[in-house]
Amino acid sequence: MKVFLASRNAKKIEEMERILREHLPDIEVLGLDDVEAYDEPVEDQPTFEGNALLKARAGLAATGLPSLADDSGLCVDALNGMPGVLSARWSGPPKDDDRNNRLLLDQLADVPDDRRTAHFQCAVAFCHPGGEELTSGVMPGHVIRETRGTGGFGYDVLFVAEDRPGLTTAELPRADKDEISHRGWALRRMAPIVARILR
Repeated sequence: MKVFLASRNAKKIEEMERILREHLPDIEVLGLDDVEAYDEPVEDQPTFEGNALLKARAGLAATGLPSLADDSGLCVDALNGMPGVLSARWSGPPKDDDRNNRLLLDQLADVPDDRRTAHFQCAVAFCHPGGEELTSGVMPGHVIRETRGTGGFGYDVLFVAEDRPGLTTAELPRADKDEISHRGWALRRMAPIVARILR
């Protein structure tokens, strides 16, 4: 059983497959590098939900496979919710996690610790021949002052979740992060929907 995930991020594809296998043990998640190349849509929607649907619709149209896509990002209260949907491109092209993290630290340099609250937000869209589904998840926490950890990706090295104080999400064991993450919440809501539709 195969589904397509509109992503090249190997860690994200692995995470998606791991969570979906709790409901569909024989599921295989294919990424962008596993299918014939197609023109990927520009993520120009103002919301995570809009971008996720845009990518999932394009995936279904290009591959013919039931298609999942997510859009997620870090929303920092002191920056009025930014970088938000621009999280992956915060420091400009090309996408670069280290540059994004340095820019975020620079922008928050004068912000006191008690005002460095933030949350990760994720929307997951599933498009299939019978229609479209949408779920979302949130992980509240705060941004610290230096990078820590080697796991995860993106802003994980700077983010401490409320549910796991003291460790960045890049320092958490994979199972712990899956349990509390914005993507984990959204995927766990989506997985039974995918299972019901594909069975």
